[in-house]
Amino acid sequence: MKIALIGAGRLSVNLGRALHDAGHDILQVFSRTEKPAATLAAAVGASPLTDIENLTKSADIYIVAVTDSALADLIPKACKGREQKIFLHTAGSIPADAFKGMALHYGVLYPLQTFSKERSVDFGNIPCLIEANDEYTLGTTWDLASSISQDVRAVNSEQRKFVHLAAVFACNFVNHCYALAADIMEQKGLPFELLLPLIDETASKVHTLPPATAQTGPALRYDENVIRSQSKLLAGNPFAKDLYDRMTLSIHRKFETR
Repeated sequence: MKIALIGAGRLSVNLGRALHDAGHDILQVFSRTEKPAATLAAAVGASPLTDIENLTKSADIYIVAVTDSALADLIPKACKGREQKIFLHTAGSIPADAFKGMALHYGVLYPLQTFSKERSVDFGNIPCLIEANDEYTLGTTWDLASSISQDVRAVNSEQRKFVHLAAVFACNFVNHCYALAADIMEQKGLPFELLLPLIDETASKVHTLPPATAQTGPALRYDENVIRSQSKLLAGNPFAKDLYDRMTLSIHRKFETR
């Protein structure tokens, strides 16, 4: 398929490479700044673009992979004069109807993964959640997603909104906890790498156990002496202390009714 990528951020970099490797023809990569557009375009054999007014009309599918706040501005400009084409966005919490009234065929291709430009990912193992406003677009989007992923699922906008919320807890908040743990270790001259086997085992366990069953630690036992002692250690960092106290209470309340 002939594809135009609108956006050159972390998701676009990984998605663009996966689509290119699957044999799709990436015609253009748009970014408001020249360097990201040029870098990704060079990697996928496309032309870089910094003026959305010059977006090609030759693509079969236009994938809009930008920040949620930029969608409202870019979608009307991208759709204008290309209303017959297929438009997809990649956002977790934005409904497919963001294209309504501006394109005839539209939907969502949401890869459920965290992306960094510095790391390549195997798209074959990434769930791709798709949605479309008609059967033609759904079939085409399914074919496109299936060319890069072995796990493609049709999910509506309401469901996807809650998947995104769950992903924030499972990924973004967890990673922030890693950052807080790294700060604690650094303050005492200890390497964060000491925690990696613990982190790996914690993540590995939930492949075979429900998260609630895998839970351990002082909050589960509600070991008040340990909890009070650790909370005091965070007195110099009120935000981290508040998070510790609230997280401990959340764990305790989840299990006290069992």
